[in-house]
Amino acid sequence: MGSTADMIANTKLFKLSSQATRAALLACSFQKQLRKGSHLFLDRSEGDGLYLLLEGVVSLYKINSLGEKKVVFAYGPGNLLNEEIVYGHPESINCEVLEDSKVLVIPKEQFVKLLAGDSGLMMAFFDSMALKIRRMYRQLKNTTNALNGEKRLAAKLYKLAKDYGVERNGKIVIQMNLTITYLAEMMGSKRETVSRQMKHLVEHGLIETEKTELPSLIHKN
Repeated sequence: MGSTADMIANTKLFKLSSQATRAALLACSFQKQLRKGSHLFLDRSEGDGLYLLLEGVVSLYKINSLGEKKVVFAYGPGNLLNEEIVYGHPESINCEVLEDSKVLVIPKEQFVKLLAGDSGLMMAFFDSMALKIRRMYRQLKNTTNALNGEKRLAAKLYKLAKDYGVERNGKIVIQMNLTITYLAEMMGSKRETVSRQMKHLVEHGLIETEKTELPSLIHKN
């Protein structure tokens, strides 16, 4: 891995920011190591800063009125995780660590000052929030009754393949610890239902699995 400065410079958020902004960011921020299975923050808690994921994979989820977990986003390196705290709000979602990870913690007050003085950073910050909104709209569309369960599952796997896939022998491998249980949480469905749908996709030759619970290979065509 490169230095923290290199990682920051290569993230979409800071690519358009000035060198002075990145230097100021490094001076005021600190890194936090996270172990798989831990939580970076919880819904309605007071965060200690703005979090930029440098390494690993995390999951943002909500708990519904029935006490069920609903995964909203899965994020890899380069993503901001809690933009809303810039506006004085507490955390609005739970953040679970799926793989050993590293985050950069940026104090809120200093980040707001950097935003005010760097138009490139300001636009990238808005783009980050706009992307989340567009993804939420897409998720809402894919949860309507117009799509059957297998199509919803195929759409979710396709999106994960775009975000975390690498090509191998003419197929796309999803490189994350992806279980049937986690897919069910992402889709708001029962584990048994998703397991049955996954089996149908495998039987039709649309995907392959390397382990019983790991949907990992998606055919390109």
